[in-house]
Amino acid sequence: MNGNGHIPVLLEEVLEYLNITREGIYIDCTIGLGGHAYEIARRNPKASLIGFDIDEHSLLKAKKKLQPFADRVELFHSDFRYLPDLSIDFSDIRGILLDLGISSYQLDSPERGFSFNREGPLDMRMDLRNRTTADKIINKYPEQKLVQIFWEYGELRQSRRLAREIVSRRKQKRFETTTQLCRTVEEICRWRPQKGKIHPAAKVFQAIRIEVNQELKGLSDFLERVAEKLPKKARIAAISFHSLEDRIIKHTFARLANEPDSYPLLLILTKKPVVPTDEEIANNSRARSAKLRAAEKI
Repeated sequence: MNGNGHIPVLLEEVLEYLNITREGIYIDCTIGLGGHAYEIARRNPKASLIGFDIDEHSLLKAKKKLQPFADRVELFHSDFRYLPDLSIDFSDIRGILLDLGISSYQLDSPERGFSFNREGPLDMRMDLRNRTTADKIINKYPEQKLVQIFWEYGELRQSRRLAREIVSRRKQKRFETTTQLCRTVEEICRWRPQKGKIHPAAKVFQAIRIEVNQELKGLSDFLERVAEKLPKKARIAAISFHSLEDRIIKHTFARLANEPDSYPLLLILTKKPVVPTDEEIANNSRARSAKLRAAEKI
C-alpha cells in the first residue's frame, strides 16, 4: 500500500503468472496508479514498461509514482485497445496485464460520480474527453434502452420497473446527483441492508459506468489481436471484477487455446480463476470480487 491508499490487487499472483523475471517489455494496459507496474520495475531492472490509461488524472499519478524508473517507462493517455496498432517490436514483449474495472482513486473522488456512497455529479467518465456521461444516460436515454443497460450490464431483476420510474421522475425533475439516483434505486428496489446482499445501486452504477465508458466493447477482439502478435512464451494476465468481463476473458482464452480451424495460440495457465486470499480481502475489501486469468503464447 502506498501513501494514497492504493493497494494493487492480486499483486504476487500477477507477478508470478507474468513471470516478470525475464528481460524485455511488460505492458500494463490499465496502469491506474501504477501499483503493479511499480513492482515489475522495482523487482526487475531489465524490464521496460509501457503503460496505458484513458484517465488522465490517474496517468499523472502513475507517472509520479514511476519516476524512479522513468528511463524504462513510456506512458500513453490512450485506450489500451489501440495497442495492436502501435509501431513497437512485439517480439520484445514478455507480459501484458489487464487490470479492468474501476480504481480506488476513481471511487474515492466524489467529483467523478463513480460511487453511490458519495454525493457527486452524474459523470462516471474514465476519459474526460468522452461526451457521454451518466447524466446523459439517465436524463436522455429512452426507457427501453435503460432497461437493456440495467439488465445486461447490471443483471438487475427490477430493470423494467426502475427504468420506467426514472423516465417518469425525470419529467418532473432531472436527475443531477449520485445521491438522488441512489435514493431512487433504493426506493424502487425496496432495499434493506442484509448481510451478503449486494446493494442494488452497485449494480445500477456498474451498468451505467459500463455504458458510459463502453468497457466491454472490443475486449475479445483486443485479446485475439494481441495474442496473434505476441512472441512465444509471452504471457497475458487479466483481472476482472464482474462476471461480464470474466466471461469474455474466459471464453476468448478458451477459443484461442482450442482453435478448430488452425493451430491454437494460447496455453491457459489458470484452469480456474485465481481469487484473492481471505487475508488480502481483509486488507483490501475492494479485492473481494477480483478474478485473475492467465495464458501463455504457444
